Amino acid sequence: MGSPPRAGSRTRIVLGTLWLLAGLLAVRQAAAVLRLPPERRLTDLETWVGDNGVLHVGGSLYETDKFTGTPFAGLVLKPLTKAAEQSLGIVWTFGTLLLVAALALVAARALPGPVSRRTALLAAPVAVILTVLSLPVRNTFTLGQTSIIPVLLVLLGCCLPRLARGSGRTTGVLVGVAAALQPAVLLFAPLLWLTGRRRAAATTGVTFAACTALAWVTMPDDSWTYWVHHIAGAGLGDKPDGLANQSLHGLLLRVGLHGPAELALYAALAVAVVVLGLRRAVRYAQDGQPLLAIAITGCVAVAVSPTAWQHQQVWILLAVVGRVGRRRADRLVWPVLVVLVMTLTSTVLVPPNPVFGPLGENAPLVAALAAACAVPFLSRSSALWDRPVPTPVAEPQRGRFAWVPLLGFFKRALNRPNLLLELMLIRVGYWVYSYIRANAPDSRSLAESHGRQIIGAEEFLHMDVEHGFNHFVAGVGWLKDSMNYYYGTFHFLVPLSLLGYLYLRRPATYRWARTALGFATLMALVGFWLYPLAPPRLMPGRGFIDTANGPQDLSNPDFGALTELSNQYAAMPSLHIGWSLWCGIVIAAVAPKLWMKWLGMLYPLLTFSVIVGTANHYVLDAAGGALVVASGFALQYVLTGPGRVALAVIPGARGGSDSGSDVARPEPVRAGG
Repeated sequence: MGSPPRAGSRTRIVLGTLWLLAGLLAVRQAAAVLRLPPERRLTDLETWVGDNGVLHVGGSLYETDKFTGTPFAGLVLKPLTKAAEQSLGIVWTFGTLLLVAALALVAARALPGPVSRRTALLAAPVAVILTVLSLPVRNTFTLGQTSIIPVLLVLLGCCLPRLARGSGRTTGVLVGVAAALQPAVLLFAPLLWLTGRRRAAATTGVTFAACTALAWVTMPDDSWTYWVHHIAGAGLGDKPDGLANQSLHGLLLRVGLHGPAELALYAALAVAVVVLGLRRAVRYAQDGQPLLAIAITGCVAVAVSPTAWQHQQVWILLAVVGRVGRRRADRLVWPVLVVLVMTLTSTVLVPPNPVFGPLGENAPLVAALAAACAVPFLSRSSALWDRPVPTPVAEPQRGRFAWVPLLGFFKRALNRPNLLLELMLIRVGYWVYSYIRANAPDSRSLAESHGRQIIGAEEFLHMDVEHGFNHFVAGVGWLKDSMNYYYGTFHFLVPLSLLGYLYLRRPATYRWARTALGFATLMALVGFWLYPLAPPRLMPGRGFIDTANGPQDLSNPDFGALTELSNQYAAMPSLHIGWSLWCGIVIAAVAPKLWMKWLGMLYPLLTFSVIVGTANHYVLDAAGGALVVASGFALQYVLTGPGRVALAVIPGARGGSDSGSDVARPEPVRAGG
């Protein structure tokens, strides 16, 4: 087949792929905005270009409380919004796209060095991708906001080496103009002062004062309204106690505090966050991490501002550059957490319930406070900066076929993965599973047609036992109640318990087993989408009994309240069987005693009787579930090789029964990534 491609060739392929993805995402975002109807497109831009907008209003800018910018913003941004008005938002949208790209490229250039040439090349497209995907930037695109401009001005002034090492005047002017557009940015003046850039700090203050004074002279009434009546715009826009306001002030209002008590507590918390956050920002700026220092200061601004709307939270995304963790396996936790918070909605991050719901609703504020005050970012002088504690790994084992494993470069990690990272992975994975299952095609006629196909096939094969067994179960009260409880409880309880056990006692096996389960679930989602199927209890005229929910009104396409929870036509394959069979296989593989292995394999048999007895699945659904699980393990085997590895015991990484005593020859173990 020839020699393997050089590392440079692989880098070029990855680089081209990332830039292609970045371009597609950017074009998609611009198209998503321009496809919206005029009344829904760039809605905040209407405060500029509408009949009563900034460009046309004869009285105060703040008569309707919709315009939340500073008077200086209303003064200097009119030429830009005039272009937006004349081009129906096209120029504005692509102009915003260019600003976003410039922001990402400047941030990529500001990574703390030294960085390898490969990292420097790949950082730019990755930064563009993450920025375009983030909720603040998507919100900025949709609303037509200008919040990207202050962030870009600060990055240009503080991160570009030519400006940062100069006299400081240009930096001060850029940051001062940014503060005049977004007053919370004025917090960067003390950062500049405390890091020894006093001329830049003084110039920032002078520029801010000059811009504000210019607006005051030009629009005195509006300036009085903004700075005095509304206390720097605190009362403008949406209600400050809404979830969109991710600041300490908004949080205190949401928990029920009002009046002087709320203002006093807010002031005390704001002072504490400013002092602690700026001290940390100064430390990291002096350590040679200017981008992290800027991100921390921006997070402080988000937390202490009276209002911090979504389009003003780009600062939080910049905190992704901080390095956290002693182990290499822990390095991804913080960046993944930041990316999830900045790209996914609260209901995706955590379950929407009274316990975890508030955490998800205030996730951006929590992330901002964590970055500003709590997360122990590494300094560049730390021995762990570029030499974290390595992950114990095993060389890939050869399979029965010469071409297995396909991913021959993949080294099997042997220690426990980071728990928080695993929980985030499970939560997001389960949300994707629920979303695809709920949004798979649910045409009643198509699902019932497939149901008749399944019943016909089972009749031909003489395996149509569902009807008789279902009526038998429905006629025995204790059996019916037991199966109903089993169906709704064990499906999640047993797999999660087994995953927890493997994580604690058999870490290497945990990685192998959870990957196979993920592959199986992914293939099941494809089945839900391609072959919507009505379960027996929803097949009209067949006489099946819904043991859990009682009679259904099959003439009603909604089938009552039941289908509000999930797609009831996602029956093929049966993941009840799939997940239970996965449990049985894993238990059979790891259990030390024969009776335990047989007990584990009994679980999928019990599950099979339950899904048929409660009229939730056909026999062939169970066969489909078994097929996807077998395919999941097969795919795992083909990609990474055999799952059972013969290795010496690694402390903290493997349980005693993973010691490899049941296999003939140990494989080499080494530390690595």
